[in-house]
Order: sequence, then structure tokens, then C-alpha cells
Amino acid sequence: MHYFMGLYDRPFELVSSGKKTVEVRLNDIKRRKLKIGDIITFNKLTNPFEEVTVRIKDLTYYQTFKEMYQDIPAKTFGSEDVTLEEMLEKTHVIYPPEKEQEWGTLAISFVRSSED
Repeated sequence: MHYFMGLYDRPFELVSSGKKTVEVRLNDIKRRKLKIGDIITFNKLTNPFEEVTVRIKDLTYYQTFKEMYQDIPAKTFGSEDVTLEEMLEKTHVIYPPEKEQEWGTLAISFVRSSED
């Protein structure tokens, strides 16, 4: 399957440059359809014509973003110079803790399509 997801500028640039190889999302109904090998086209939210396409390499489920960030190296999120607390603060601006508790979280590991 082929999916489309939006990214803010900084995460989009990190994915485009290859510095970010894991995307975080709530494990909501839409994300539960994802499978290893599926294609995701990320669009830049401020300019939807900018896009980067990736192939899902792995899907890992966690109860919380904290568990995820403690388990997966920060470098894969493009956040090697950011503390755990800062990562959680930034994530909770987008995904409120109530939604995190309701759905759980999903780490989407990927490779850029050109790197297959």
C-alpha cells in the first residue's frame, strides 16, 4: 500500500537528508493498517509539493513515547543533541498525553525509496 503523511519543516528536512530514519506516530486506527514494505510519501506541511518517499522497514509498538525514546537511539529520530525531556515535550505538543494513553505509540523505521 501507499500512504501519505505530513511532516513539519524540520522533520521533513531530516528525512530528506537521511538523518532521520524513524518517524513517530500514535498507534491510531490509520497507523494500524501499516505493514512492513509499504510506501509512505511524506509531504512538507508548509509546502505540500515538496515530498520524500520511503519504504517501511520495521514497525515497533510502545505504550508510551518515553518507552520508545528510551529504547531507540535518538540519532535515528534526528535528535541526537536533544534530551529525553525535550523530545517528550516536543512530541506532546503534537500528540497530547491523553491520546498517547488511548492509542499507544508507533515507531516507523524506514529507508528512503532511492536507497532500496
